[in-house]
Amino acid sequence: MIKFKLPTRKPSENPARPKGWLANFSVIAGAILLALIITLFVFQSYRVDGESMENTLQNNDRLVIDKIPRTWSRITGHAYIPHRGDIIVFNEVGTFNSPSPESKQLIKRVIGLPGDRVVISGGQITIYNAANPSGFNPDMSGWSLADTNSPGDIDITLGPTQLFVSGDNRTNSTDSHIFGPIDASQIIGKLVLRLAPFSQRHVF
Repeated sequence: MIKFKLPTRKPSENPARPKGWLANFSVIAGAILLALIITLFVFQSYRVDGESMENTLQNNDRLVIDKIPRTWSRITGHAYIPHRGDIIVFNEVGTFNSPSPESKQLIKRVIGLPGDRVVISGGQITIYNAANPSGFNPDMSGWSLADTNSPGDIDITLGPTQLFVSGDNRTNSTDSHIFGPIDASQIIGKLVLRLAPFSQRHVF
């Protein structure tokens, strides 16, 4: 006599379900981590607040800041020194009429480099260095300045990691003519792209 054994039914199982949730969580967590790494070390979005960089930049412009040179400088232990004329974002503390020290991100143009002697007199900036012992006016570089009248009476020689920065709207800018030189360690990154307004997009 031939006997047939019917297969017994097991409770329904869906082992793929928890694995699916785990996979989705891993993808989301990985994306968040990647975005954080990019923001901290590679690129950062920035919105212009104020009129200090007119005519080059306008209030509420959306920008992309390149942080790779600064990140690399920290890895190698060497100061990141941008080029004259570069527009940078940096941290500045305690110049904003606050009773307590307050750090704020500012965006300005690099006017003076390490070793330069920066003189402001009669509303004009003059840079003296080894290559230009007689001095030169950096504003003749063709930048789109809203106001070339540079306020203040300044005569300073920059140290090995110091920079002199200024807004393109000179009389409406809180910059080195008020708080003095900045150190390269304060730099967050360099402007590389204006994203918005879309009609004004521009690579720097």
